[in-house]
Amino acid sequence: MARVVKVLRTLRNHWKKSTFAVCVLSYGGHWLYGKHCDSVLRREACQEAREFGRKLIGPQESLQKATVILNPAASKGKANSLFEKNAAPILHLAGIEVKVIKTDYEGQAKKLMDLMEQTDMLIVAGGDGTLQEVITGLLRRADQSEKEQPVFALLSLRWGSFRDVATSVSKYWYLGPLKTRAAHWFSSLREWPQTHDASVSFLPPVPRPPDLPDVKPVRPSLLYRIYRRLKNYWTPPAEVKVLPLTLIYPGDDVICVIGCRIKKAENPLENTEQALQMEASVCRLNVPQEGAGFYDIDNEAFEAVPVEVKLLPRKLRFFCSSERKDQLAQIN
Repeated sequence: MARVVKVLRTLRNHWKKSTFAVCVLSYGGHWLYGKHCDSVLRREACQEAREFGRKLIGPQESLQKATVILNPAASKGKANSLFEKNAAPILHLAGIEVKVIKTDYEGQAKKLMDLMEQTDMLIVAGGDGTLQEVITGLLRRADQSEKEQPVFALLSLRWGSFRDVATSVSKYWYLGPLKTRAAHWFSSLREWPQTHDASVSFLPPVPRPPDLPDVKPVRPSLLYRIYRRLKNYWTPPAEVKVLPLTLIYPGDDVICVIGCRIKKAENPLENTEQALQMEASVCRLNVPQEGAGFYDIDNEAFEAVPVEVKLLPRKLRFFCSSERKDQLAQIN
């Protein structure tokens, strides 16, 4: 008992050192626990891949091929080491022939899709920009005849003050967890109020087309095809709604606006009090020819020009867990 009292008295007399030691031990324990969880996950994945790789194949069958598009600059230059540590062992244990292609400059992944050889799977090891380039390159192969090559986005198109501030957050890295708040404060001090003029024209949402049947349907009769063409000809086109926008923040409520910006930065899907949410199947954003800045399409910068955004059903097929599928169904 006397020893316990002595230890408690020592901790009380040196409370600063004790507090610092507790913080260091807590952080170290959390870091070690995360490393242990990652190791357990990798071990389970490797064991499952090993069972798949032990399966016998016929003499006429060839090994499955996987092509990896690796962006070495992703994840702060750690993409190569992360791939070799987390993904490469699983692919090798599964008996898959792996071919790694490293990109050297921005936009190279998009060009590589035109030269892509026959492969069983395509793996993207990089950030959102690398994934967007690969998807755009793959989907453009069927649209080579078009003069204007589209950009295919998976996540979002962002423009305005939120986007401009998000690109400058990394400049304040030395402020640690306060870098996001500092970026919004300094942006507001440099220019206030911040105004963005644009016009949005859009078509109302349409029902999602039914899934294509596995069996090719029977061609309808001639009379039905004539009737359908006449109906489409005489049906008036859908009304395009035009909405002029002037994005301006009130000059007497700077603190409130900065608070809303920080919440929006933490959760981009969260709507602010004065947010205007619209549902559309096709949307066209017209911005000024000069001084419009840049867009962010899947976190990649593009010069801001008038752009048309439309939903393309069945372009991609995603595989996800049943829990995630239920969450997406509830949102929609």
